[in-house]
Amino acid sequence: MSSSKFEEYLSKVISKVKSKEAHSMIKKELSNHMEELSRSFQERGLSVKDADKKAMQEMGDPSTVGKNMNHLHKPRMDWLLIALFVLLAGISFLPLMGSVSVPSLSFMKTQAVWVFLAVLALIGFLFFDYRKLKNLWMYFYGCGLLLFFTTFLVGVEINGAKRWISFGGITIDGPLISLFLFLIAWAGIFAKINEFKGWKKQGMLLFLFWTPVLFYLMVPQLLFSIIYFFSVLAMYVFSYPQKQFAIKAAVGNLLIGILFFSMMILTFPNRYLSDTLIPLKDILSEAGWFGNGLYNDLKLAEAHTDLVFPFLVYSFGWAFGIVLCLLLFAFILRISLNAFKTEDLFGRLIAIGGAAFFIVPACWNILMGLGIVPIMLVPLPFISYGGSLLVVYSALLGLILNVYRRKDIVEPTIVN
Repeated sequence: MSSSKFEEYLSKVISKVKSKEAHSMIKKELSNHMEELSRSFQERGLSVKDADKKAMQEMGDPSTVGKNMNHLHKPRMDWLLIALFVLLAGISFLPLMGSVSVPSLSFMKTQAVWVFLAVLALIGFLFFDYRKLKNLWMYFYGCGLLLFFTTFLVGVEINGAKRWISFGGITIDGPLISLFLFLIAWAGIFAKINEFKGWKKQGMLLFLFWTPVLFYLMVPQLLFSIIYFFSVLAMYVFSYPQKQFAIKAAVGNLLIGILFFSMMILTFPNRYLSDTLIPLKDILSEAGWFGNGLYNDLKLAEAHTDLVFPFLVYSFGWAFGIVLCLLLFAFILRISLNAFKTEDLFGRLIAIGGAAFFIVPACWNILMGLGIVPIMLVPLPFISYGGSLLVVYSALLGLILNVYRRKDIVEPTIVN
């Protein structure tokens, strides 16, 4: 096409688009479309000059096109997901008001500080170009291993688990943060899956995949091992171009994983499961539809952390419990649906892995609270008391919101 006229047309269009990140994608999109129009007019017998002119006329007034492009390609915010986050974070204060035996005001002040830090983490991961993380997967994986070994060697052991790092009066959950780093690392790996061809590279990926699974069992932290396992498998299925092969490979690893985790639980039940016998079904049978009130006589250990769900049901009733389950379901479903609204593979994998990151603990905690599955250290996302948990979950949510925010301004990397 005649470059001067064409560039002038594009400049007028781009001047109406506020998002600078979308400029290159829009230029590429319009260039391809106008070249196709020009070729079609040339095939009808027009000269190159006339065909180019006709193509620009066909596209329409550049100012109008620019305004339409600005509407289509602009950052977007998922306010529903943010509202659900605020609602769930607000519910986290309820158990602190009625369940803890020590002065609840101290717990609530601490939780308020962590919520504030969680909001900062969410915002921090929301307003930068997440695609810059894709090529840093080796660093994220390496930092995850380093953080794990630091915790394992010099960490503080609490309740039989050596998973805490304490410095300057602040205690953080090392393995949990490493879990977040591993998720980003694998999203970067699977976004470049075509670069890992050949049995040697595939063998290396298999080794990298199973290593954290074994490491988390050393802590011991069975839940993190399961979360990591399912999150990575979910990302793998949706990253591999050959879906049938990916599904077969994932099912194979899934069966091995189920057998392996079952064997570990049966062989070392005291290491991975709680030996506390709590009549949860009896407690829930006294809840009724509307509960016994927040300030009740229920004495339930860890009612503000791992057993927060049965406490809330006992206090506010099954009606509240059902609504809470629906809120968590809507939260996870929203993330899952948003994953397929972006055409950037790296962003889609982050959202898919993030959905699994929330699904596993949410389902296990609720089923555990209902007395269906064994009791172990499983926090309910955003609701159980715990600073590191809240900040990591919020950082991951910020990254997922980041993907949604840029879904209309990033160039597609998924080949349909």
